[in-house]
Amino acid sequence: MVVPNEILLEEAADLLSRGIEVILMTKGNSMLPFIRGEKDSVNLKKYDTVKVGDIVLARIAPHRYVLHRIFAIDGDQLTLMGDGNLLGTESCRSSDVLGTVHEIIRPNGSVKRVTDGSLWRKLLPVRRHLLWIYRIIMR
Repeated sequence: MVVPNEILLEEAADLLSRGIEVILMTKGNSMLPFIRGEKDSVNLKKYDTVKVGDIVLARIAPHRYVLHRIFAIDGDQLTLMGDGNLLGTESCRSSDVLGTVHEIIRPNGSVKRVTDGSLWRKLLPVRRHLLWIYRIIMR
């Protein structure tokens, strides 16, 4: 069954706020190469505190959500950036975070623990080239 994101993510937000884990199929390529849209699923949990490097589901505008990594924190303001993005960032408050990704579930059922992505974040200046190579290999 296909449910519009607006409805699905509002329901996911409600479940997460009650401490219930949620598994969602991902969409889009903004988290390549670590999360592959429409292939991988993510296990989300309610967050206690967030830190740089966490992958979060956040509301960035009414009825608009992203699943991106926290790139920077300034007080209550978070800067988010997809691992597959080269420049674009989003901003939100920590209260806009609905949940954090704790596991990535591959199509074959294998589970990958989430890391803080510190090396990948440091590679931002050469990310364009690494993503190009990744896309060639994965064709």
